[in-house]
Amino acid sequence: MATPSDKKEAQQQQYEALDANDKGLFDNWVRAFKTNLGIGRTPAEKQQASARHQFEKDKSDCERCEKTRDHLLKNSPIILFMTEHLKDSGYTVTKEKMPCMKCSEMRSGGYAPNGTIQLCYNQLYGKNHTETTMAHEMIHAYDQHNFNIKWLNLEHHACTEIRAASLSGDCTWFEELLRGNIGFLKHHQVCVKRRAALSLLGNPQCKSQKHAEAAVNKVFQSCFTDTRPFDEIY
Repeated sequence: MATPSDKKEAQQQQYEALDANDKGLFDNWVRAFKTNLGIGRTPAEKQQASARHQFEKDKSDCERCEKTRDHLLKNSPIILFMTEHLKDSGYTVTKEKMPCMKCSEMRSGGYAPNGTIQLCYNQLYGKNHTETTMAHEMIHAYDQHNFNIKWLNLEHHACTEIRAASLSGDCTWFEELLRGNIGFLKHHQVCVKRRAALSLLGNPQCKSQKHAEAAVNKVFQSCFTDTRPFDEIY
């Protein structure tokens, strides 16, 4: 029976019998195999490789986000509709005002009072999700330019969150199904209230979940039925 040392010696002989080109191919394969498995690398080298991999992933995700955003700005009916009404409100939509960025929070986008619409490329899972997120944040921009939203006023904040969740497509049955929320009785209203309250939790004036829900409930009826600039819920 061949011993491990005999097998090793036979493998070495097979390797030595290869021509220079085949040796090069074999060496490259072994190096790639070890790299993928992290074999023979120091902790610092592993950390460097992990950082490089994350950088490449972030770059790819950001480029995909930008490509999807640009396509939607030119082709999406709801985005084109909101773009036109924002223009009438004094806000010009451009891709520069809608940067794709990496977000640490569990959110797909955000609106800043300075007019920037943030798209979180590491939280967006497809074209439909990106479209809904863009529409959601554009409704915030519309409210800011037409109703003078005071963001630290919880009732103001609740109202624009209710409208954005309801009108953007954020609470369609399909979107709720993707989140694992399945309901049939007034599911749209239930979704809108839940998502509006979740958004309020990020407001520094919000003290608790109950505080957020109370603010949403107080303004829900008037804000939910206000579908401007749409004729009805999208």
